[in-house]
Amino acid sequence: MISINKKNNLQKIMAVAIETAKAGAAQGEVPIGAVLVCEGRIIARAHNQKECLADPTAHAEMLVIRAAAKKLRRWRLDDCQLYVTAEPCVMCMGAIIQARIPMLVYGATEKKFGGVESTARLGQHPMLPKNMEIYAGICEQVCEELLKDFFENRRNKDA
Repeated sequence: MISINKKNNLQKIMAVAIETAKAGAAQGEVPIGAVLVCEGRIIARAHNQKECLADPTAHAEMLVIRAAAKKLRRWRLDDCQLYVTAEPCVMCMGAIIQARIPMLVYGATEKKFGGVESTARLGQHPMLPKNMEIYAGICEQVCEELLKDFFENRRNKDA
């Protein structure tokens, strides 16, 4: 169980990820936002850019990890925390594992593509960083609504 104080702190950073996801939605991207924190400071933030970059790997998590590694000038992000509005996919979980990120916080569960607990269950994989912390369902309702509204609007436009 998460303490109220810890949950409030997680929610504060998740609010930044949600705003970042909204910026992506305004550009026609699936509204997923990611924020990477190091030593209590936001180092990088990103939203999905698969459409605008025509790149299937341009997920918010991949972009924020790349930006943070470049800014910190190192690939080991073993003192950082990653916040994402939706459960990372298998590809993104692979990058999280490779970057040695010891804490993952996410909002909405992705039953179809989620790689942490929904499909491949990489949240239990032996390659995870030692003592990795995973917090699911932070600001879950807001994150789910963001995705639901985006896809409803997309369907209405296509109809």
